[in-house]
Amino acid sequence: MWNLCTVIPNVSSTFTFSVQPHPFLNFVNRRRRPRCRVTMSSDPQNAVVVGCGGVAVDYLASVAAYPKPDDKIRTTNLKVQGGGNAGNALTCLARLGLNARLISKVADDSQGRGILDELRADGVDTSFIVVSKEGTSPFTYIIVDNQTKTRTCIHTPGYPPMIPDNLPKSSLLSALDGAKIAYFDGRLPDTALLVAQEAVKKNIPILIDAERPREGLDDLLKLADYVVCSAKFPKAWTEASTLPQALVSMLLMLPNIKFVIVTLGKDGCIMLERTADTGPSAEEVDADTLLESLELKRNKSVSTPTCIQSLSVPSLLQRKCYPLLLMWQVPSAGI
Repeated sequence: MWNLCTVIPNVSSTFTFSVQPHPFLNFVNRRRRPRCRVTMSSDPQNAVVVGCGGVAVDYLASVAAYPKPDDKIRTTNLKVQGGGNAGNALTCLARLGLNARLISKVADDSQGRGILDELRADGVDTSFIVVSKEGTSPFTYIIVDNQTKTRTCIHTPGYPPMIPDNLPKSSLLSALDGAKIAYFDGRLPDTALLVAQEAVKKNIPILIDAERPREGLDDLLKLADYVVCSAKFPKAWTEASTLPQALVSMLLMLPNIKFVIVTLGKDGCIMLERTADTGPSAEEVDADTLLESLELKRNKSVSTPTCIQSLSVPSLLQRKCYPLLLMWQVPSAGI
């Protein structure tokens, strides 16, 4: 069976938040600006999250509109700050009060030292980040289009790349000790697979942040318990014709995952979840109609995250159940 569910605001939270000023290191001019750390009083004490993936320096250039070929334009704003999917995710977790440990690699250059300083300032455990004496740290030029509210990323990988030999067995075991979940962004594929395989041995759940198809990502997905992906990934990876059908295909192709979420920017997200009685032999159903029915229930006047859930409906061939969660609908705040 299928169960569709949409998310639209007015959801109350049991968490209490405390906000404290936190230093921010600017890689260009070393000016400091206020930063906030948010702690959640209902967090499990000392919950450990291990992340493995990319960190970088982001150069964010905001422009009035994306330039045409051979144009010369000026920025409306420029920011230089830490980035990388794994770096961003672990920073968020550390600010929420969790014990965030990050496995990655930088060079011993000004950018690498800045990345480490910023992560440490936010409370991320960087003791498992490998620092190469030579080479360059990763960085990304990001053009933020104020007109279309989109961003274009031009990434330069770090060198030399991280390999499994950079992470001794003792360090790997220490990083995973007591971990409640392991996060991977699909980068550093050989090292990530090594970490994921050890996490499976220790029964540590695995969450994959699937931005786009990458080398080695399929091997990681086979080990995943949860997948969160970009709007383009499901159709690109499954070759399905529509997004709902692509999500269904992902659950069928990856029988171990419990749910898959696709993020939709200002339109929120969609989540498709496997229920306990669903086996790997479940057949695909037409989820497009379900999604359309939820779209009709959206209240576009609301300004806080909201959930809309579908009713259970029979699948085409078997009575299995997948709740589908549509749109954590959120107010648009630009990029």
